[in-house]
Amino acid sequence: MEANQDKLKILLSKVPEVTIFFWIIKVLCTTVGETFADFLNFNLGFGLTLTTIIMGIAFFLVLFFQFRANKYVPGIYWLTVVLISVFGTLVTDNLTDNVGIPLETSTIVFSALLGLTFLFWYLSEKTLSIHSIYTRKREVFYWLTILFTFALGTAVGDLFSEQLGLGYLLTGITVVIIIACVFLAYKFLKLDGILAFWIAYILTRPLGASLGDYLSQPTNNGALGLGTTVTSVIFLIAILAIIVYLAVTKFDATAKSETAETNQANGSKKNVLMQTVVALCIFLVTGIGGYVGLNNNIAAQSDSTQATLAGHLTDFVKIESDMLNDVNSNDFASAKKGADNLEHQWDTSEPKLRKIDGKTWTQIDGTIDVVLASIRSGNPDANQSKSALNDSLSILNGSNK
Repeated sequence: MEANQDKLKILLSKVPEVTIFFWIIKVLCTTVGETFADFLNFNLGFGLTLTTIIMGIAFFLVLFFQFRANKYVPGIYWLTVVLISVFGTLVTDNLTDNVGIPLETSTIVFSALLGLTFLFWYLSEKTLSIHSIYTRKREVFYWLTILFTFALGTAVGDLFSEQLGLGYLLTGITVVIIIACVFLAYKFLKLDGILAFWIAYILTRPLGASLGDYLSQPTNNGALGLGTTVTSVIFLIAILAIIVYLAVTKFDATAKSETAETNQANGSKKNVLMQTVVALCIFLVTGIGGYVGLNNNIAAQSDSTQATLAGHLTDFVKIESDMLNDVNSNDFASAKKGADNLEHQWDTSEPKLRKIDGKTWTQIDGTIDVVLASIRSGNPDANQSKSALNDSLSILNGSNK
């Protein structure tokens, strides 16, 4: 009887085996989440709200088929991960750009939501193992967890790389070092496997986002300048190739039973709880310490006696005025170069300007996003671009006085 139950659990497993391919696709999906959202928002000119609605509908539609499947299906599962990565990214971007919620607040809120999801999942099911996903309730907990990891990873990644000025490459390197430390702790210090898995899973979000930004952003932004279109296509092709390979070979479909994984757990439940508490303390200390250190560095570089952005926006007024002249001359090639320069200068100045007046910065940032989307559209409309630039210039000039 027990053997038949174990067989049923394996048969109904809804997630893949954790292999090297799992982590490769996870990072690729995360990168696509960052670049494809930017591609729809800016390159196709959909705007943040419409992009979020489209990707939200696509995500919930595919999630419906994922729930209807009675076993792990590589194509459906990984398509769900790709779409949830895009949707999770857009949720945080909307809260930041449209609602004006600070990234610090988003980080705290999503951390709390993720922690509560883990808590209720464990209290209800007595396990957080992804190899125990064979009931509807556990699958709900699983995908809710995945959504919050993407939203949290976006908030943390943007907070450190952009708002605090750490940069895409340095943020990515930092995350790689942390993941390597977690792997070594699992391999040699008997860190619990399930705990190590979820730490690494959360951290791959800012890693993939940093990789995506580093590949796609302009060279004058300290990146490689491949663009969101090229980067998205490259990674989507890579994801598709690996999924086809896994579907044919079923390399990641040999799931272990929950009992087998439980027997492999390192130490008692008390030991796992202690490890979890220690891990949380380490991340809180390093995260808060890093935030305070970078924030103090920004404060030292800023004029603490000035509470407005007056006089700090002259360069941006000049850039957008030149772009407006290019649009009036129907020279969109030059206007797009101006857009790259505007984005670079704005991102570089973000830490300092947000420190002086975060509310005004957020307002201007929203208008600049509209400008970038209209100029970079595949078939830019002159009237729409002029309107976006005039609106942005009006706010820039008003804030600069």
